[in-house]
Amino acid sequence: MRKHIVAGNWKMNNGLIQTESLIVELKKQTKTSDAEVMIAPTFTNLWHAFESTRQDDIEVVAQNMHFAEKGAYTGEVSAGMLKSLGIKTVILGHSERRAYFNETDESLAKKVDAALANDMRVIFCFGEELSDRKAGNEEAVVENQIKNALFHLGADAFKSIVLAYEPVWAIGTGETASPEQAQDMHAFIRRTLATKYGSEIADSVSILYGGSVKPNNAKEIFGKPDVDGGLIGGASLKAEDFFAIVNAF
Repeated sequence: MRKHIVAGNWKMNNGLIQTESLIVELKKQTKTSDAEVMIAPTFTNLWHAFESTRQDDIEVVAQNMHFAEKGAYTGEVSAGMLKSLGIKTVILGHSERRAYFNETDESLAKKVDAALANDMRVIFCFGEELSDRKAGNEEAVVENQIKNALFHLGADAFKSIVLAYEPVWAIGTGETASPEQAQDMHAFIRRTLATKYGSEIADSVSILYGGSVKPNNAKEIFGKPDVDGGLIGGASLKAEDFFAIVNAF
């Protein structure tokens, strides 16, 4: 059975004091669903967040990593460095990384390989721009992003991969794909996996939706059969809102 996952991507928000305060508030919330709960603070606060949640049902994950293990890559962080902190999951391919830092399918394939080589779980992000959807190319764009970055992997690798579909036009805009649009794309993603790896693998991979999920729409979105959770941005910065989404299952 696929896992339900709700992951909060804090992006470049919250210094140490704000991180401490938010974690305190998160600990006060009650989880009534079976969803795995993840939070992704900034690099500077990963260790503190990990230590602060060590005894709690909250996994601290990283927002990014480099594909090299070490070397002259000023400002970068490797999979091994993350593992040394106790971090076991990393978000890769977020649309903001693709847009602002020129990440490509080819560089992301190398990052995925490095994460898996270090026994890390990957939340792999992808999705179309508004222009792609208006042109009716959203499925082709998504298919290419998945194939280019992941289809060199063996089937066993997908035990350590979570997919996150994020329509770029719905991130931080207040716009949200309708539950029907989300379901249609998630079903297409599963069919795409099945063409390469078969239906058993395709049906075992959790696919998250990322795009302005809020407490007032999470239940309807998560109610769709191929939507297994959410990658949450702004709403993850408020403990009550975040756990309302967690409990939407």
